[in-house]
Amino acid sequence: MTASLSLSQARRIALAAQGLAKIRPAGPVTSRAVGRTFAQLQLVQIDSVNVVARSHYLPFFSRLGDYDSRILHAMAGRKPRRMMEYWAHEASFIRPEHFQDLLVWQKRGWVGAHNLEPLVRQDMEGRILAALAAGGPMTASELTAELGHNEEADRSNWGWNWNIVKRVLEHLFEQGRISAASRTQQFERKYTLTSKVVPAMAQPVGTPEEALDRLMDAAAQAHGIGTVRCFSDYFRTPLKAGADSVQRLVRAGRLHPVSVRGWDRETYQHVNARIPRRAVGRALLSPFDSLVFERRRLEELFGFHYRIEIYTPAAKRQFGYYVLPFLLRDGVVARVDLKADRASGRLLVRSAFAEVGAPADTAVELAAELELMAAWLKLREVVVWPVGDLAGVLNEAVADRADGRGGQLQPDSPLRGEPGNVALVSPVD
Repeated sequence: MTASLSLSQARRIALAAQGLAKIRPAGPVTSRAVGRTFAQLQLVQIDSVNVVARSHYLPFFSRLGDYDSRILHAMAGRKPRRMMEYWAHEASFIRPEHFQDLLVWQKRGWVGAHNLEPLVRQDMEGRILAALAAGGPMTASELTAELGHNEEADRSNWGWNWNIVKRVLEHLFEQGRISAASRTQQFERKYTLTSKVVPAMAQPVGTPEEALDRLMDAAAQAHGIGTVRCFSDYFRTPLKAGADSVQRLVRAGRLHPVSVRGWDRETYQHVNARIPRRAVGRALLSPFDSLVFERRRLEELFGFHYRIEIYTPAAKRQFGYYVLPFLLRDGVVARVDLKADRASGRLLVRSAFAEVGAPADTAVELAAELELMAAWLKLREVVVWPVGDLAGVLNEAVADRADGRGGQLQPDSPLRGEPGNVALVSPVD
């Protein structure tokens, strides 16, 4: 018999599965806590945009608060690696145990060198693999120099204007033959043989269907509750094959059909999902956070319509360039356009908008969250611009916190759990 859930229950299941239903840890954030969070999420999307922080840093801040991002570097860059790079939702950090399964189901032919003349590609593949086998990890530019490759830049390409070396590197990366040993300060991949990243990598076990079942099961665990589209979107696997996989997981007892009042799609709950009595978390979410991957699900769960406007011309943007949803308890209640102005030491709130029905303490809680983020980013001020229906009251709330604590943030002092440092709001520009 299909269980019936309220929308509130579905929200709490989803938030618990994503590690967002609880209050952040009060003590120092350990590497073990970061590892547990990553295992719960299954993957973290990578993006080069650094308006606030690199996008893969933000999901851990959202769930853990102030933490040392060097923990992620160690997890991805030292043996035994607990995360590695590969294509998943998009370019992502994944758990190494998913790598072989993703190799079966990820098809990103547009990324690399599929359109190169085969003999040219094969020759460059051989030269790259030999260089990486003989030496340490290298960036595309380092490999270009190592191979003595000279090529006039092609400015007609719509994409990144990659040379042949970079295109073949991405082709080999897609095939799983090379991987990223680490990233540079400029966010460039340092490529090496995959066998050097995960030396004991096992071969795929079983059939392609079994590989997909493992991916869909992991996606369902990260969702707690969702549809075939939700689960398939998480690792960007085919929808039709995903529907068949869900039925296999239902027969295996890993998923249970449920109905959510107000939803009109077939919905499934993972066997390990839990329903907390309350959701008490608070978080600013990256535009690339896994909670907001699937926009229809976000709207159905929280009534929150969200689109990233980075590629929208400035004059046509509705809310701003880099807008972070604000989660408070069991609702997404506001959104803010943020920028870390590192030169001046300020966290700029370039716009702030409340959702319809946002609770009365939205501005107060958001001010505390902005203070926590500024301290984590080692910024000394939070500055609220007069843009958006929440901006005025948010500015007052941040000013009240500053008045009550007596000065600027001290970014070099420890900040754990509930904000303990002070914030200062400069006069609105």
